[in-house]
Amino acid sequence: MRRREFTLLGCLAVGWPFAARAQQPAKIARIGWMSRGNASATDANMTAFRQGMRELGYAEGQSFAIEPRYADGKADLMPAQAAELERLGVDVIIAGPFEALQAAKQSTSRVPIIMTPSADPVAAGIVASLDHPGGNITGITEMMPELTVQRFAMLKQIVPTLSRVAILWRPGTLDQATVEKLQKDISSSTGGAGVRALLVGATGPADFDAAFAAMNKEAAEGLLVLVNPFFAIDRKHIIERAANHRLPAIYEWKLFAQSGGLISYGAVVADVYRRAAGYADKILKGARPGDLAVEGPTKSELVINLKTAKALGLTVPQSLLARADEVIE
Repeated sequence: MRRREFTLLGCLAVGWPFAARAQQPAKIARIGWMSRGNASATDANMTAFRQGMRELGYAEGQSFAIEPRYADGKADLMPAQAAELERLGVDVIIAGPFEALQAAKQSTSRVPIIMTPSADPVAAGIVASLDHPGGNITGITEMMPELTVQRFAMLKQIVPTLSRVAILWRPGTLDQATVEKLQKDISSSTGGAGVRALLVGATGPADFDAAFAAMNKEAAEGLLVLVNPFFAIDRKHIIERAANHRLPAIYEWKLFAQSGGLISYGAVVADVYRRAAGYADKILKGARPGDLAVEGPTKSELVINLKTAKALGLTVPQSLLARADEVIE
């Protein structure tokens, strides 16, 4: 009897560590978050990312935790913030703003990085290719250059006589071939009606006066502003100059229209960050970033500012208003 009891107790003793290990809580994934904003403001992108994580079955505080680092508009802080996140041992870094992505890339080749840039990551030297990024970086771009011809068509609906349009871009954010193709596609979009697309480069506010002077010299009648994080930061300078030159302009991000721009049509940024959670999930489950293809946006939104249209003496057709996701009056 004692031998049987001893044997049973021995079995239990042997089995107990396995049972105990099975009941141990799973490791909480630590996700680094880099933002150019400030901690006191509502971070809509983080809210969208959290939503994406919940949709995938993650519970914050139980299966994942976010380590946020806010630069408060000071890009020079980002390299130190990226290095700090690596020292903390985060499992992945979400580096959305282009400055954050550059800082994270320079800081670590070990920690997986998920990007959501508004620049071509190949042209910028961030990844080797979209299909096979290689290294420790992957993610989703916010660029939708394929919509540029549609943007021109929308602008022409508002300005039917439009025949000369300027394209404002930041050199280096798209490869030259892509930009030249945009010019060609716009020029041929009206069936040989003589549309001219003028390419104007600017790296920042110091170049804006010269850029708009070039548009004025070429008698541009409209403006397409390509997506760029630095343009977004300095959007008021662009919007004000467009207004001063009475130049109808269409932008890619809705924050331009919300800040006084005439019209915007481009990616739903919140959806990009929500989808970024899918990359985090795959990486946390063992996927290598370099094997995950870089994707583009899947949702777009149209915002029209009727106040700006009125100030420019323009009438927005009802057909275009009916398509809008948001109309500012």
